[in-house]
Amino acid sequence: MKIKSKILIIAGSDSSGGAGIQADIKTVTSLGSYAMTAITAVTSQNTTGVLSIIPIPAIEISRQIEFTSKDIKPDAIKIGMLHTPPVINSVIKSLNKIKIKKIVLDPVMIAKGGAKLIDDKSVQILKKKLLKRVSLITPNVPEAEILTQTKINSKEDMIYAANILLNLGAKNVLIKGGHLSSNTISDIFLNNKEISIFQNKKIKTISTHGTGCTLSSAIATYYSCGKTLKKSCELAIKYVNHAIGTRPGYGKGHGPINHLNTINVKKKFR
Repeated sequence: MKIKSKILIIAGSDSSGGAGIQADIKTVTSLGSYAMTAITAVTSQNTTGVLSIIPIPAIEISRQIEFTSKDIKPDAIKIGMLHTPPVINSVIKSLNKIKIKKIVLDPVMIAKGGAKLIDDKSVQILKKKLLKRVSLITPNVPEAEILTQTKINSKEDMIYAANILLNLGAKNVLIKGGHLSSNTISDIFLNNKEISIFQNKKIKTISTHGTGCTLSSAIATYYSCGKTLKKSCELAIKYVNHAIGTRPGYGKGHGPINHLNTINVKKKFR
């Protein structure tokens, strides 16, 4: 397989491999692109929860972004966990220096087990400074509730919240509806010109660790290869659903999904 594009991932790590940088690298690779990283935090976690978070100094995050991009210029950037105001500000400064236009932001705020991963001041800076700087923001329902200070119980509530994010400066919004109680999942893509609702049957499983990280990285990968944002979201959602459907069943809690579902190993490598 010929490498299609180059993706820079700015996010935290996950020692269990199901989410964060590890999930991002697997996703980008399995979809045929080249993954580079700027690690924002090192976590000790498994499928049952987060044990500890060790932040990387903001200056080191900036060095990773800028020094990497100076040598190998990314075609797109995926941003995940940004945990403090200095980190968010340093990332914004670095983005302004390297001048990459295609940026997907997954506003990681709450771990699957419920642990909070970002403080309130960081949320405000993200809303005021970073939101308008990215191409797409991909919050799930709890994250969209935090960002918009509204309660989301329906598709109509999701659309209302998405419009708040547009008014705050977002160019495009994809709100993921997996947290709502329903037999179908509605993911809503919205900008000032169009609205699309992607509906899929909900797969009943708790093995959904890292789905948000995976989805945003998949979107960034498709987007980097020339697909429109809307088409990138559609294809990424299909990839994640298939990854959930073929989950390996590892761990005692919220298990990982199957990032390798797109890969066919050639006979000579088996």
